[in-house]
Amino acid sequence: MTKKALILIADGTEEMEFTITYDTLVRAGVECTSANVQSGGSPYGSVGTSPALVVCSRSIKILPDTNLQPLEAGPDKYDVLIIPGGLKGAETLSQSTEVQTLVRQYYEGNKIVAMICTLAAKTAGLPRQQVTSHPVIQNDLTTAYDYKEDSVVVSDNVPGKGILVTSRGPGTAFPFAFKLVELLCGKAKSDELRGPMMFPPSVPYPC
Repeated sequence: MTKKALILIADGTEEMEFTITYDTLVRAGVECTSANVQSGGSPYGSVGTSPALVVCSRSIKILPDTNLQPLEAGPDKYDVLIIPGGLKGAETLSQSTEVQTLVRQYYEGNKIVAMICTLAAKTAGLPRQQVTSHPVIQNDLTTAYDYKEDSVVVSDNVPGKGILVTSRGPGTAFPFAFKLVELLCGKAKSDELRGPMMFPPSVPYPC
């Protein structure tokens, strides 16, 4: 059965974290849907375009597949919920009550919650466990979580809950995406992708 991923996006989202993850998962055969968390019109493109174009952190414009509302976005529809980072984007996504609800639903539903916007774990009230993040928000997480400085951290040791995957920034987006492929499709598929994509063998990859 085809695996499905829901990838959230908002103005200020880090382009590389979004596109590298989306692209890598598609290469693995995962069906990806990107959803704009924000509502309202866009200053770009035609008037009334829906979904609106998202203006990312470096002003690259991305047209999401759909708006988060009224999308049926629960854990019965997708295998993984993915939340990229980016300073303004991370703030918007982590402070969204809709996103916080989805994070809890996927985690309680024993699904994969993957984020480079690690603040969303805290704002959603996920329990203490190992996480990583961009260094600029480390102090916001160290009191609530067991902080690691690895490029990707996988936490699956809370009984009866989902898997939390966290990462650090655009430079760790490839290992983050490969780990998601491994969790969704198996390590053989992840290994198969890395060669043709010319991912440097010397770069640490979380096994």
